[in-house]
Amino acid sequence: MVQIRRDAAAPSRISRRSAVALLGAAATGAVIGVWHGGGSASAAAPGLDDPAKKEIAMKLVSSAENSSLDWKAQYKYIEDIGDGRGYTAGIIGFCSGTGDMLELVQQYTDRKPGNVLAKYLPALRRVNGSDSHDGLDPNFPRDWRKAAQDSAFQQAQNDERDRVYFNPAVKQGKADGLRALGQFTYYDAIVMHGDGDDPTSFGSIRKRALRHAKPPAQGGDETTYLNAFLDARVWAMKQEEAHSDTSRVDTEQRVFLRKGNLDLDTPLDWKVYGDPYHIG
Repeated sequence: MVQIRRDAAAPSRISRRSAVALLGAAATGAVIGVWHGGGSASAAAPGLDDPAKKEIAMKLVSSAENSSLDWKAQYKYIEDIGDGRGYTAGIIGFCSGTGDMLELVQQYTDRKPGNVLAKYLPALRRVNGSDSHDGLDPNFPRDWRKAAQDSAFQQAQNDERDRVYFNPAVKQGKADGLRALGQFTYYDAIVMHGDGDDPTSFGSIRKRALRHAKPPAQGGDETTYLNAFLDARVWAMKQEEAHSDTSRVDTEQRVFLRKGNLDLDTPLDWKVYGDPYHIG
C-alpha cells in the first residue's frame, strides 16, 4: 500500500514496487485486556480473512499509510508524492511508475470497457518504470477521482489488493500456523515491501526470521517467532531512510504481541507516528 503518511517524508517502496513490476502486479498504545499467547493457530479463532478481522486489518494499515482509519475514503486518493514512482493512488497506493496501476486500470477496463480511465492505458504503459506524467497530465487525477465514484472501480481496487497482497499474506500466515495477528504482520510487511527476491522483500524478511526462530507449524512458539519476524521487519525498514520510522511495528504490532493478543481481538489501541488510534 503505500504512502506511509501523506504529511511525512515521501515513502520508499522500492522493494515492493520492483517486485510488483517484476510480477506484472501478477499495530501502539496500550491494549485493553489480556490475551493468552503461544502455541499454534487456533481452529476456533477466526483468521484475518474473517470479514470482521479483515476490516480491522484494513483500518490498521490505513492508520499507517493514510493517517486515518477510513480506508474506504482512499479510493479517490491520487497525488505524486515525489518518490520517483509517478502518481500514487487508491487504497493500496497503486503507482503509475511501477506496473500495479497499469494492471489495475487494465483489469477495470476488461470489466468495464470505455470507462473514463481506459484512454490512459497507452500512457500508463509508456510511463511504467519511470516518474513521468507523459500522457497523463493534466486530466488523469480528475478522471481517477471520477472513476473512484464507480463501484466497479472500487471493486477492482479491492480485488487487486487481495490478489497481490492480502490473500498471499494470509495464505502464508496460515501455512506457518499463525493466528490473526501473525497473519496481519505478514500482510503489513507485504504491503510495504512486496514479495520479491531482494533483501528487503517479504520473502527475505521471513527467511531472516526463520534463521532465529521456528513458526508454530514447524514446532516453534508463536510469540517467539513473531518477535523474530518483527525484528527482521525493522531491519528491512531501516535499510531505507523513508522507512526509518518503525512505529507501525514498535507502537502497533509489538504492543499487541506483548499483550498476547494473537487473535487480534478488540478493543485495540495503538499509535503510529505518535498519533493515537482506537478500534472498540
